[in-house]
Amino acid sequence: MWAASCLASCCAACACEACRSVAGSISRRSARIAYCGLFALSLVVSWILREVAAPLLESIPWINHFHKTPDREWFETDAVLRVSLGNFLFFTILAVLMIGIKNQKDPRDRLHHGGWMAKIVCWCIVVFLMFFVPNGIVSFYESISKFGSGLFLLVQVILLLDFVHAWNENWVSKDEQFWYMALLIISLVCYIATFSFTGLLFHWFTPSGHECGLNTFFIVLTLILVFVFATVALHPKVNGSLLPASIISLYCTYLCYSGLSSEPRDYECNGLHNHSKAISTGSLTLGLLTTVLSVVYSAVRAGSSTTFVSSPSSPRAGSEKPLLPFDKVEEQKDKKDEAKPVSYSYTFFHLIFSLASMYSAMLLTGWSTSVGESGKLVDVGWPSVWVRIVTGWATAALFIWSLVAPLIFPDREF
Repeated sequence: MWAASCLASCCAACACEACRSVAGSISRRSARIAYCGLFALSLVVSWILREVAAPLLESIPWINHFHKTPDREWFETDAVLRVSLGNFLFFTILAVLMIGIKNQKDPRDRLHHGGWMAKIVCWCIVVFLMFFVPNGIVSFYESISKFGSGLFLLVQVILLLDFVHAWNENWVSKDEQFWYMALLIISLVCYIATFSFTGLLFHWFTPSGHECGLNTFFIVLTLILVFVFATVALHPKVNGSLLPASIISLYCTYLCYSGLSSEPRDYECNGLHNHSKAISTGSLTLGLLTTVLSVVYSAVRAGSSTTFVSSPSSPRAGSEKPLLPFDKVEEQKDKKDEAKPVSYSYTFFHLIFSLASMYSAMLLTGWSTSVGESGKLVDVGWPSVWVRIVTGWATAALFIWSLVAPLIFPDREF
């Protein structure tokens, strides 16, 4: 017994030392990756608790205070929402603390990039405390998470538009035949994939022998938008390109598929999944991994995207050239003392993670429709269907606006 106790103490000490070493090795450049890793950890914790924590939550009196104990799915959803709430509060507090940082000499800049051991401990404490809050607060958080998830999806759309237009401008600016051919080839590949994918959508989600007017409407409208994108982009007055139009077309088709595949498994028009009542561990892992990659990309991209925010108005004092050429020593000294502006908005960066926490909770709970309908399915239910479909329509509207806005407001920069 004594030997086992000593061994356990040694293992705990080694684990703490390993965490301290990892936290101490996080540099300024890798801080954003570390935040993404912490967020990915929160998703893993949510998923694990979703699968194993239900019996424990049933035995907690301030959670299970009902006259009749709810189904197991209710406790699984509650576990995910409580972890998500802790994650949301953690990143929201950081976002508030980082308001107004303009340069790297601000003491809060060190808080953003350092103190990782303390941050990890604080994150664990905040998540742990969420299991002591009343059910009413969790229910309120569940309600507002639907709106926060919609905002996060809107952020994803704007980031995609920013990326596509920047990609197109970068290759066009090279003004070489090779890059023009590359643009054409990629555009053709995207259109071939779009039309092939659309054919599969008709095959999967409009099965013969069933009235599937809603699914047919979604697919046909998406196909019409694809032609609208190309028509507007190629209009002589728009000065557009096929590359952004083709990529957005493929993305809208994917959103249509994502929405239709989220229909309930027992829905007769969901021909892709209407014979499966459960989902495999591999599919769950793939869905969670896709969520992690999507959230991480959005957070990192949003933190530095010029579409949303440029670095705050940094001080320009001392940047002018010296009046006399022999003042180089003083100039170098001034450059050392000059405060470097931050490269992205720390507040906005953390807000993205806050919204992503809401979005992930909705994914793991099936947009709060897991009880009775899809307790073991990630991201399944009618709310998820409509969120994805409406997101596709919003993507189409924003893309068309990005093309025609310069014509409507020629004096403004877009």
